[in-house]
Amino acid sequence: MQLPSHSSDDSKRRIETDVMKLLMSDHEVELVNNSMQEFHVKFHGPKDTPYEGGAWRLHVELPDNYPYKSPSIGFVNKIFHPNIDVASGSICLDVINSTWSPLYDLKNILEWMIPGLLKEPNGSDPLNNEAATLQLRDKVLYEDKIKEYIEKYASNEKYIQFFGTDDEDDESDSDDEDQDQDSNDEDNDENDYDDDLDDDNIEDGNELSELEELSDIEMSDEETQK
Repeated sequence: MQLPSHSSDDSKRRIETDVMKLLMSDHEVELVNNSMQEFHVKFHGPKDTPYEGGAWRLHVELPDNYPYKSPSIGFVNKIFHPNIDVASGSICLDVINSTWSPLYDLKNILEWMIPGLLKEPNGSDPLNNEAATLQLRDKVLYEDKIKEYIEKYASNEKYIQFFGTDDEDDESDSDDEDQDQDSNDEDNDENDYDDDLDDDNIEDGNELSELEELSDIEMSDEETQK
């Protein structure tokens, strides 16, 4: 049986469609070198899990033949989880590895698959043996370790410290605008000052003219009296 062939145009259109869905959604997406095949996404820990309140940066790469080949996704800052490697951030998740289907898209991964993995880890197929052991034997200590990692590597403060935010660019632009406004105000003040000087000079000139006229009149009266 011959498998259907897929053109590069099909992959390109699908890449653009899936990435645009992310860009138009509530997810914070940062393209790498303006490429739709490599980008970072800010991922928030799912509610009602030990990961709630954490913020992680995901690195996503899409192959040229996406979606017929699965994307590469990994955590940039550290997370404590049985199925996520601490050092590399690699994720052991069947749906983005062995059982991937073109029917899935990036929003499915970010909103369902990865949150589902964090809610229900698979301790029998670990990438982090310590996390898997704690998850199976001591749930309290396991959750404490997750929170410890969040505090060290994935709190909102740490996220901003490691990766910055788009707000910083906005603040920078705002500062530039304020500086431009201050410069314009200074220019206006200088112009007003120059105008005041010109008005003073005109007034002084008028007073001198009046004094000269009076002087001429007085001189004329003296000659008449003589």
